[in-house]
Amino acid sequence: MSELILIRHGETAWSRTGQHAGRTDLPMTEAGQDAARALAPRLAGRRFAAVYSSPLRRAVQTAELAGLSGAEPDADLIEWDYGRFEGLTAEQILELKPGWELWRDGVDGGEDLKQVAERVDAFLGRVRPLLDGGDVAVVAHGHLSRILAARWLGLDAQAARQFGHPHPGTVNTLGYEHGLPVVLGWNVP
Repeated sequence: MSELILIRHGETAWSRTGQHAGRTDLPMTEAGQDAARALAPRLAGRRFAAVYSSPLRRAVQTAELAGLSGAEPDADLIEWDYGRFEGLTAEQILELKPGWELWRDGVDGGEDLKQVAERVDAFLGRVRPLLDGGDVAVVAHGHLSRILAARWLGLDAQAARQFGHPHPGTVNTLGYEHGLPVVLGWNVP
């Protein structure tokens, strides 16, 4: 059975410091580029029916360095729009909004969780049929990947809080077991 391979883009300066990077188009650090290159041997033996990436350069470049050339940019894979929380760490947001929790409270002036889930659902609707022809690779972002995994399993998008945050430059594998969608691997370097 084919698998949906979710790859989080390589490290950026903001992912290193814990800043929320939704729509800001940041380049990868050297360490991020090295991690993306390190994925190439792991992905080389797979036959991909399709390869997609977020249109942001950190995802596009990760795909290229990992040997997934020709990845099709898909706007539904762009990270959550964090609104006025863009560029802030969780600690800074908690200073503005004591008790804040992303999955419960969302963001100010950006997308709500339902909007992100609708984008993910649209993407999954287009991709599931492609899995009949082989694996599908997706290079995207941390929070979006968690939401994608939750929706893959048929869970409410808020269940994404129960997946550990994918580290930059890691692989997360979704697939099927006995016909049911499952998580086959998470946060694998």
